[in-house]
Amino acid sequence: MRAEPPALLPLLRSQVQGNLLALTYLNPEQEYTVTEAARRIGASVKATQQEVDRLVVARILADRRQGNNRLVRAVTDSLLSRPLTDLLVVTYGPMPVLTEELRKVPGIGKAFLYGSWAARYSGEAGPPPNDVDVLVVGDADPDDLDLAAQRAERRLGGREVNIRRVRASVWEQPPNADAFLSSIRSRPLIELAVTDTEVGR
Repeated sequence: MRAEPPALLPLLRSQVQGNLLALTYLNPEQEYTVTEAARRIGASVKATQQEVDRLVVARILADRRQGNNRLVRAVTDSLLSRPLTDLLVVTYGPMPVLTEELRKVPGIGKAFLYGSWAARYSGEAGPPPNDVDVLVVGDADPDDLDLAAQRAERRLGGREVNIRRVRASVWEQPPNADAFLSSIRSRPLIELAVTDTEVGR
Protein backbone atom coordinates (compact mmCIF):
# COMPACT_ATOMS: atom_id res chain seq x y z
CA MET A 1 0.00 0.00 0.00
CA ARG A 2 1.38 3.40 -0.97
CA ALA A 3 2.27 5.70 1.92
CA GLU A 4 0.50 9.03 2.28
CA PRO A 5 2.49 12.01 0.96
CA PRO A 6 4.16 14.12 3.66
CA ALA A 7 1.86 16.80 5.13
CA LEU A 8 4.71 19.31 5.17
CA LEU A 9 4.91 19.30 1.35
CA PRO A 10 2.35 16.93 -0.23
CA LEU A 11 3.99 17.41 -3.65
CA LEU A 12 6.74 15.03 -2.55
CA ARG A 13 6.52 11.25 -2.53
CA SER A 14 8.00 10.65 0.93
CA GLN A 15 9.46 12.17 4.07
CA VAL A 16 12.84 10.64 3.17
CA GLN A 17 12.75 12.42 -0.17
CA GLY A 18 11.95 15.76 1.48
CA ASN A 19 14.72 15.39 4.04
CA LEU A 20 17.24 14.31 1.40
CA LEU A 21 16.39 17.23 -0.88
CA ALA A 22 16.58 19.69 2.01
CA LEU A 23 19.96 18.33 3.11
CA THR A 24 21.47 18.64 -0.36
CA TYR A 25 19.77 21.78 -1.67
CA LEU A 26 20.25 23.81 1.50
CA ASN A 27 23.93 22.82 1.54
CA PRO A 28 24.62 23.03 -2.20
CA GLU A 29 28.41 23.19 -1.81
CA GLN A 30 28.49 19.84 0.04
CA GLU A 31 28.70 16.28 -1.22
CA TYR A 32 27.48 13.36 0.88
CA THR A 33 27.97 9.64 0.69
CA VAL A 34 24.66 7.80 0.68
CA THR A 35 25.48 6.42 4.14
CA GLU A 36 26.27 9.88 5.51
CA ALA A 37 23.13 11.36 3.98
CA ALA A 38 21.06 8.56 5.51
CA ARG A 39 22.60 9.22 8.93
CA ARG A 40 22.05 12.96 8.65
CA ILE A 41 18.37 12.61 7.78
CA GLY A 42 17.65 9.72 10.15
CA ALA A 43 16.65 7.25 7.42
CA SER A 44 17.80 3.78 6.44
CA VAL A 45 20.56 3.49 3.85
CA LYS A 46 18.23 1.42 1.66
CA ALA A 47 15.46 4.03 1.65
CA THR A 48 17.98 6.82 1.03
CA GLN A 49 19.59 4.86 -1.80
CA GLN A 50 16.20 4.39 -3.47
CA GLU A 51 15.46 8.11 -3.32
CA VAL A 52 18.96 8.96 -4.57
CA ASP A 53 18.47 6.63 -7.55
CA ARG A 54 15.16 8.29 -8.48
CA LEU A 55 16.46 11.83 -8.06
CA VAL A 56 19.66 11.19 -10.04
CA VAL A 57 17.64 9.75 -12.93
CA ALA A 58 15.46 12.89 -12.82
CA ARG A 59 18.64 15.05 -12.73
CA ILE A 60 17.57 16.68 -9.50
CA LEU A 61 20.61 15.22 -7.74
CA ALA A 62 24.03 14.58 -9.25
CA ASP A 63 26.32 11.74 -8.25
CA ARG A 64 29.89 10.61 -8.78
CA ARG A 65 32.10 7.78 -7.61
CA GLN A 66 35.07 8.18 -5.30
CA GLY A 67 36.57 4.77 -4.65
CA ASN A 68 33.81 2.62 -3.21
CA ASN A 69 31.71 5.64 -2.24
CA ARG A 70 28.90 7.20 -4.20
CA LEU A 71 28.81 10.94 -3.55
CA VAL A 72 25.63 12.92 -4.13
CA ARG A 73 24.93 16.63 -4.29
CA ALA A 74 22.30 19.09 -5.43
CA VAL A 75 22.12 20.05 -9.10
CA THR A 76 22.55 23.81 -8.96
CA ASP A 77 22.42 24.82 -12.63
CA SER A 78 18.99 23.65 -13.78
CA LEU A 79 15.76 25.61 -14.19
CA LEU A 80 14.39 23.78 -11.14
CA SER A 81 17.27 24.58 -8.80
CA ARG A 82 16.23 28.02 -7.53
CA PRO A 83 12.48 27.41 -7.17
CA LEU A 84 13.08 24.00 -5.60
CA THR A 85 15.51 25.52 -3.10
CA ASP A 86 13.01 28.25 -2.23
CA LEU A 87 10.28 25.66 -1.68
CA LEU A 88 12.54 23.51 0.50
CA VAL A 89 13.60 26.51 2.62
CA VAL A 90 10.02 27.17 3.71
CA THR A 91 9.02 23.52 4.18
CA TYR A 92 11.82 21.12 5.11
CA GLY A 93 14.44 23.79 5.79
CA PRO A 94 14.17 24.05 9.59
CA MET A 95 15.56 20.57 10.24
CA PRO A 96 18.89 20.78 8.35
CA VAL A 97 19.38 24.49 9.02
CA LEU A 98 18.80 24.31 12.78
CA THR A 99 20.80 21.10 13.10
CA GLU A 100 23.77 22.83 11.49
CA GLU A 101 23.43 26.09 13.42
CA LEU A 102 22.94 24.43 16.83
CA ARG A 103 25.91 22.12 16.28
CA LYS A 104 28.05 25.28 16.48
CA VAL A 105 26.77 26.13 19.97
CA PRO A 106 28.54 24.56 22.96
CA GLY A 107 26.59 23.25 25.92
CA ILE A 108 23.68 21.61 24.08
CA GLY A 109 22.82 18.06 25.13
CA LYS A 110 19.66 17.66 23.07
CA ALA A 111 17.52 19.81 20.80
CA PHE A 112 13.98 19.34 19.50
CA LEU A 113 11.63 21.02 17.06
CA TYR A 114 8.09 21.31 18.43
CA GLY A 115 4.91 23.25 17.71
CA SER A 116 3.22 23.60 14.33
CA TRP A 117 6.29 22.75 12.22
CA ALA A 118 6.83 19.49 14.12
CA ALA A 119 3.12 18.72 13.78
CA ARG A 120 3.21 19.17 9.99
CA TYR A 121 6.41 17.13 9.77
CA SER A 122 4.75 14.35 11.77
CA GLY A 123 1.83 14.20 9.35
CA GLU A 124 -0.80 16.43 10.95
CA ALA A 125 -2.70 18.32 8.28
CA GLY A 126 -2.83 22.10 8.48
CA PRO A 127 -1.52 25.32 6.98
CA PRO A 128 2.21 25.96 6.52
CA PRO A 129 3.78 27.00 9.84
CA ASN A 130 4.60 30.69 10.27
CA ASP A 131 7.43 30.18 12.74
CA VAL A 132 9.70 27.47 14.10
CA ASP A 133 9.83 26.51 17.78
CA VAL A 134 12.97 24.90 19.18
CA LEU A 135 13.63 23.42 22.62
CA VAL A 136 17.28 23.13 23.68
CA VAL A 137 18.27 20.99 26.65
CA GLY A 138 21.56 21.88 28.33
CA ASP A 139 23.68 24.77 29.54
CA ALA A 140 24.14 26.69 26.31
CA ASP A 141 24.64 30.45 26.66
CA PRO A 142 21.35 32.26 25.83
CA ASP A 143 23.30 34.83 23.77
CA ASP A 144 24.79 32.04 21.64
CA LEU A 145 21.30 30.61 21.13
CA ASP A 146 19.96 34.03 20.12
CA LEU A 147 22.73 34.34 17.52
CA ALA A 148 22.00 30.83 16.24
CA ALA A 149 18.31 31.74 15.92
CA GLN A 150 19.20 34.90 13.97
CA ARG A 151 21.44 32.97 11.58
CA ALA A 152 18.73 30.35 11.08
CA GLU A 153 16.10 33.03 10.43
CA ARG A 154 18.23 34.53 7.67
CA ARG A 155 18.77 31.13 6.07
CA LEU A 156 15.05 30.32 6.33
CA GLY A 157 13.95 33.37 4.39
CA GLY A 158 13.12 35.51 7.42
CA ARG A 159 10.88 32.95 9.14
CA GLU A 160 10.85 33.55 12.91
CA VAL A 161 12.83 31.04 14.98
CA ASN A 162 12.07 30.79 18.72
CA ILE A 163 14.59 28.91 20.84
CA ARG A 164 13.76 28.03 24.42
CA ARG A 165 16.40 26.52 26.71
CA VAL A 166 15.84 24.22 29.68
CA ARG A 167 18.44 22.71 31.97
CA ALA A 168 19.02 18.97 31.76
CA SER A 169 17.89 18.58 35.38
CA VAL A 170 14.51 20.12 34.50
CA TRP A 171 14.13 18.02 31.34
CA GLU A 172 14.84 14.83 33.31
CA GLN A 173 12.13 15.50 35.93
CA PRO A 174 8.96 13.36 35.90
CA PRO A 175 6.74 14.13 32.86
CA ASN A 176 4.12 16.13 34.82
CA ALA A 177 6.56 18.16 36.95
CA ASP A 178 6.61 21.11 34.55
CA ALA A 179 3.43 22.24 32.77
CA PHE A 180 5.28 23.67 29.76
CA LEU A 181 7.36 20.54 29.20
CA SER A 182 4.34 18.33 29.81
CA SER A 183 2.50 20.20 27.07
CA ILE A 184 5.44 19.90 24.66
CA ARG A 185 5.82 16.18 25.33
CA SER A 186 2.14 15.58 24.56
CA ARG A 187 2.60 16.86 20.99
CA PRO A 188 4.99 15.88 18.18
CA LEU A 189 8.69 16.38 18.99
CA ILE A 190 11.38 16.08 16.33
CA GLU A 191 14.87 15.50 17.74
CA LEU A 192 17.74 17.21 15.96
CA ALA A 193 21.07 15.40 15.57
CA VAL A 194 23.10 18.15 17.21
CA THR A 195 25.72 15.84 18.73
CA ASP A 196 27.46 12.77 17.35
CA THR A 197 25.81 10.64 20.03
CA GLU A 198 22.26 11.55 19.00
CA VAL A 199 19.82 8.83 18.06
CA GLY A 200 20.06 8.15 14.35
CA ARG A 201 23.65 9.30 14.03
